[in-house]
Amino acid sequence: QVQLVESGGGSVQAGGSLRLSCVASGYTDSSNCMGWFRQAPGKEREVVAAIATRAGSTYYADAGKGRFTLSQDNAKNTVYLQMNSLKPEDTAMYYCAAASQICYGPGGTWYLLAGKFTYWGQGTQVTVSS
Repeated sequence: QVQLVESGGGSVQAGGSLRLSCVASGYTDSSNCMGWFRQAPGKEREVVAAIATRAGSTYYADAGKGRFTLSQDNAKNTVYLQMNSLKPEDTAMYYCAAASQICYGPGGTWYLLAGKFTYWGQGTQVTVSS
């Protein structure tokens, strides 16, 4: 079992920044892939960024490329999502998720469907006003 606790959400104006944190506890060695997802009202949950925890390689969805940075601190069992230049369309509940499977699918491409991830945090709300 892995427990995930997110923090760092809040309300900011467009152009502002937030850093989300996700602290993992429990059998964290089983988490080979960590991801940040978001879900806005009336929309499907979508991946924002992910990290292959052992290799340290990262993935960013187009919506966050150039603005979001995912990092990990293995000593603290924590994954961070630094979000800069926030836009109103970034408003959503943000979730941290962990998977025992690796991040990659056939052919070595990133495979990050929500169903792959077994463990989820409770979410942290991000609201960006214009």
